[in-house]
Amino acid sequence: MPREKKPINKNLTIPNALSALRILIVPFFAWCFLADQLCWAIALLLLSGLSDLLDGFIARRFNQITELGKILDPFADKLTQGTVALCLAIKFPMIGPVLGLFIAKELSMLCCAIVLLKKHKHPGAAKWYGKVATVMFYVSVSAIVVMDAFQLLPIESFYVASYALLALTGVMMAYSAVKYFQIFLRILHSGEGEYEFDLPDEIHAKTIRERRKKPGRGKRVS
Repeated sequence: MPREKKPINKNLTIPNALSALRILIVPFFAWCFLADQLCWAIALLLLSGLSDLLDGFIARRFNQITELGKILDPFADKLTQGTVALCLAIKFPMIGPVLGLFIAKELSMLCCAIVLLKKHKHPGAAKWYGKVATVMFYVSVSAIVVMDAFQLLPIESFYVASYALLALTGVMMAYSAVKYFQIFLRILHSGEGEYEFDLPDEIHAKTIRERRKKPGRGKRVS
């Protein structure tokens, strides 16, 4: 009699593991950045950005998209971006107001997600414009850190370049924020069942593994 396969948690996927890795990187990045270990900070930021690109590709390519992953991915993005913005505001007070606006935008989006979760609705998956804004953010921050670490520009030019990079990133982020807020309103006022979502149940969601047939074990045809 074949042994019954035990159910496994369907959220145990590589993309979800990469999202968890990005969350774990956050405190190490903050420590390295504030301790002036800028090379390590840049390396961790690049690793975080690379994992962000990989998890989406792997999820789509190998059909490992999960409801939990649709929440973990943007949460990891927001936590990383918010921490980086806070670190930059501490180290570069001159650009604090711009980064303050960015943090306010991320907090408002986080509040929207919490509202939807409390109403047992799915906050919505990440969209292309959100990903583009994230990539622009990583590139801008990395450029600012590199210019400061190696003093590539005079101080006046450094601040001009920093403002320009943050302004371009801010425009893309503002666009993505508007689009995401429209999605939030649509989901909030929707009565359709497709948006129903229960986070505790989804975290423990399990599925039965399919038993693969071994070669030569099928029914013989005479």
